[in-house]
Amino acid sequence: MKMLRHIGALLFLSCCWACLDEFEISTLEEDGQSGLLVVEAVLTNEVITQKVYLSRSDNRLDLETDTVYSPYTPLGNRPMDSVNWEEGATVTVQGSNGTAFSFTEGQSGFYFSNESFALQMGVNYTLEITTSGGTDYMSDPVAVQGTSKVTNVYAERAISGSGVEGVAIYVDSEPLEGKTEYYRYAYEETYKVVAPYWQPVDFELTGYDNSVYPPAFNLDIVERQIQNRICYNTVSSNTIEQFSTAGNPEREIFKHMVRFIGKDNFIISNRYSILVQQQVQSVEAYSFYKTLKSFSQSDNIFSEVQPGALLANVYRKDGVKESVLGFVEAVGVSEQRLFFNFDDYFSDMEIPEFPFNCNLSTARIYNEPPPPSCPQDLLSRLDNGIVTYYGLYEEGLVPNASCPGPYVFVPRICGDCTLMGSNVKPDFWID
Repeated sequence: MKMLRHIGALLFLSCCWACLDEFEISTLEEDGQSGLLVVEAVLTNEVITQKVYLSRSDNRLDLETDTVYSPYTPLGNRPMDSVNWEEGATVTVQGSNGTAFSFTEGQSGFYFSNESFALQMGVNYTLEITTSGGTDYMSDPVAVQGTSKVTNVYAERAISGSGVEGVAIYVDSEPLEGKTEYYRYAYEETYKVVAPYWQPVDFELTGYDNSVYPPAFNLDIVERQIQNRICYNTVSSNTIEQFSTAGNPEREIFKHMVRFIGKDNFIISNRYSILVQQQVQSVEAYSFYKTLKSFSQSDNIFSEVQPGALLANVYRKDGVKESVLGFVEAVGVSEQRLFFNFDDYFSDMEIPEFPFNCNLSTARIYNEPPPPSCPQDLLSRLDNGIVTYYGLYEEGLVPNASCPGPYVFVPRICGDCTLMGSNVKPDFWID
């Protein structure tokens, strides 16, 4: 991603929030600043455990992320996004009505309210932070501007503006109270994953020692001890989707598209669910996200022509001028969930293919030294956790096999769905 590692991470988590000291992003590059406090908080009118995220900016470019699965790379050896989380802070939300809510750090940089609470209409709230280094910060007062009810979330077969056939997901809503002109949409989608080459048995390798020749090992074919054929993967939206009814006498929202999924997208192959959340924003929050989106759509956010400045609503209590990134926001929310199957809209088509190559393979259990011109041996692959059992080797089962062994196997991702999701069915899931 051609942006600051941390700002990019915030964008793709779709959680970066706001401010009232004008702050030009270009100064990060020009002045070489790093380690700026980043405050992320979307406080809602739901009775939930509220969350605040604290971190530090990093001016290293994130040019490599864990986005491509390779069946030949052992798990845990892939590049990942890194975030410099701000640990050990004291976090409190103060209400103008005298209420106060304390937060506790659950994991690095993630702060959760000690009790569930909901923001009240007509009450101003201030986020107060004391870092482990003793620096005090506070946000400008924020308040829920209004509420609007999502009345329907539905899908229709459609063709995108670029000519792709797929499913469009729409939302309808109607205002309830307060100022309801500015909206932001977020969603959480969950899809069912079925491992296409799953078998009820798998390899079990124990006592493996390749420091000697022949290597020491015990290799058995055993019944699987866990259910790893059917899994569920949940992904949060990573784009900024907004809508405004300002200047429009009609305040209801009808058929606003929040998601489009191409018909060849694997995530709708089996069963798919989406939870759409509508957030009523303040004009300041709406403007912040609109500007942030324009930055994210640029190939280089440090280009000479900047689309604007981001405003921060968090500052130091002692009056010392310091740039702070992020936005603290108070929103009124409403949400609704939708389920559908591929056949509901494309009964005349084949389901999308599994997104990974699942070619059958075979190899010797171990290779003789010096290494012959043979594929990596089975023991090495099992030790790296990259393959799973398919069956016994038969001539013709693996075309053009060189150095065949007694077993046929597939990349683990093709026979073990836990590489793509959780084998625990979500409580909300309806088959």
